[in-house]
Amino acid sequence: MGPGAMNMSPRRVLGARVAGVLFALAGCATRQAPADVSDAPLRARAVTDTRRDVRVSAAVLGAADTRRMLGADLDKTRVQPVWIEVRNGTSQPLWLLRSGTDPDYYSPLEVSWSLHTPLAGGTNARIDEHFDKLALKNPINAETTRAGILFIHPERRTRLLNVDLFGNKTLIPFSLFLPVPDEPAYEASAFSQYPDAQITNYTDPTALRAALERLPCCATDMRGATQGDPLNVVFVGELADIGAAVVRRDYRRDARAEDMAQQVFDRPPDAALRKHAQGRAPATWMRVWLAPIRFEGRPVYLVQAGRPVGGRFAPHDATDLVLHGDVDEARNLLIQDMMYSGGLEKIGFVTGVGEAPETQPRTTLDGARYHTDGLRAVMFLATRPLSLKDVEFLRWVPYLERRDAGAREEEGDARQQPGR
Repeated sequence: MGPGAMNMSPRRVLGARVAGVLFALAGCATRQAPADVSDAPLRARAVTDTRRDVRVSAAVLGAADTRRMLGADLDKTRVQPVWIEVRNGTSQPLWLLRSGTDPDYYSPLEVSWSLHTPLAGGTNARIDEHFDKLALKNPINAETTRAGILFIHPERRTRLLNVDLFGNKTLIPFSLFLPVPDEPAYEASAFSQYPDAQITNYTDPTALRAALERLPCCATDMRGATQGDPLNVVFVGELADIGAAVVRRDYRRDARAEDMAQQVFDRPPDAALRKHAQGRAPATWMRVWLAPIRFEGRPVYLVQAGRPVGGRFAPHDATDLVLHGDVDEARNLLIQDMMYSGGLEKIGFVTGVGEAPETQPRTTLDGARYHTDGLRAVMFLATRPLSLKDVEFLRWVPYLERRDAGAREEEGDARQQPGR
């Protein structure tokens, strides 16, 4: 501090320091738009698929790509930029439905705002302009090609990217598995852990039903000595179709220590997903295991659907989430999610979990108690788009009639009570 500063009042010294900080911030705000925005490196490693005269190519930007093209590191913003190119060979314009790719996608100006600097209006405007220029624009006109960046929530290892292209009475869907740069690969085939000799392929629905009812009722601990959570859902379908359905309903991979403690087929889940609510609070979860059976060549997955005590009010960073006792509610909420996903083709119910009434609940690995009607929902997933009216109900265990009969029985009991 110089001699002149020593004669300044404390207020003037503070003002000078604040002015210096603001001047420094403004000086740091001389950010220029990146000179290299070439998508050639992305195009070279893009995953491509073609369907109905439309070709889609996509690649996840790595950290180096993001700094080179966007001039920023987006890791702290929890945003993952994905480059997409659409070659529209049809005779009509197509619109990419961003909410189909991520129900909570980020707009380019939303992301650029996170990089703004105080007192740097001109620089901030240039940042906005640059992000908006690189973003993917709608529509993709007939017989044209359009490329750009979409900003979505991050996925590690492998990104399952849904691309829904909408036209006049037309929806052309794509599901692409994209490697994530700077991450170890996580292949879709990682689920396939059985040699052909161990896989039974069923073609008769009755035989499939019997096989599903023979599957384990519950997970266990690592030693197989203590029962865990109930296995109350089955998915039948290709991984891309199942993945597309769960992504459209905002489920994301989120494996935690409590998931890995649940063992089926002598291993922890092949995947664990959670549907995040406001503030990233945990809602319904799914733990998924590939089963050693197929139906008409399609994989079969055994699933554990549950919700934590407290539901969406449970802290998002809690490490001791406990299974909510009404596991049938979690199962039924998952059914409704899949119905609205646009990928549910058929649904049926089978036994196999074993009934546990509220008066005689079961206990899980962590001491939680749950009750259940003992049924597991079997959902057949297909390539979207399907509507609610397309869903076929299999009359294996007539669940709807069973629920209706139970409601009538409860109503009759209430009428017989004294004072009624």
